[in-house]
Amino acid sequence: MSDDLQTLVDRLPALGDAVLVTLELTLGGAVLALVVALVLGFGSRTRTLWVRGPSRFVVEFFRGTSLVVQIFWIFYVLPVLGFKMEALVVGIVALGLNYGAYGAEVVRGSIASVPQGQWEAAVALNMSWFHRVRRVIFPQAWALMIPMLANLLIQLLKGSALAYYITLHDLNFWTVQLRRATSDTVFSYAAGLIVYFVIAYLLTWGMNLLEERAKRRLGRGTRPTVGEALGLKPGRLRVTSQQRPTDTAGVAMGAAR
Repeated sequence: MSDDLQTLVDRLPALGDAVLVTLELTLGGAVLALVVALVLGFGSRTRTLWVRGPSRFVVEFFRGTSLVVQIFWIFYVLPVLGFKMEALVVGIVALGLNYGAYGAEVVRGSIASVPQGQWEAAVALNMSWFHRVRRVIFPQAWALMIPMLANLLIQLLKGSALAYYITLHDLNFWTVQLRRATSDTVFSYAAGLIVYFVIAYLLTWGMNLLEERAKRRLGRGTRPTVGEALGLKPGRLRVTSQQRPTDTAGVAMGAAR
């Protein structure tokens, strides 16, 4: 065990590089996935068939095909067709498209969950479509999206381990190399699991803070304690007098001011 620990210490610089690659894949893929999710989510709700049809096709295609095959297709097939990207870009694009398709359903469902009265109130205030979505609908839908998007973010982090198969030296690659150096499978993969867990927990903590901030802007949240922000105990639910559940036009009127 002492030899394994010494090998682990010797490989800490390589661990830093591996974590950086994993974070680049995760955060880059998450940004792209959010953009894809918003475009396809809103596109899936439009009444125009030539927008809704392609949006639904893209969502179902990327949800219905394997992430591994998508990564291999972009990495190996596109160069044959004359379009080549760096391995890191391939990983970000594949993760962004795949998880963006799942995120599109989150966006679509969250927008549909906003009470119809909010739409009607915004229309009554003579807001344009873009203005009522940006100022009234999306802030409420965003607060609903975050917990589900947080789950997808963690799934994306774990999916980034597949980038090992397209020559990227990420955390998964580091774990495999550690196993080869120590010849100790249990120790090596335990170390890898711990590092993945720490990254996932930090991302979850950040999403918890983002959710609380979104709720506070709507008057529905309270400032979390450290335990609540870290997810160690459930958050508190408070409905303020300014934002009662029965107030169907409160948000819309506040946005129009």
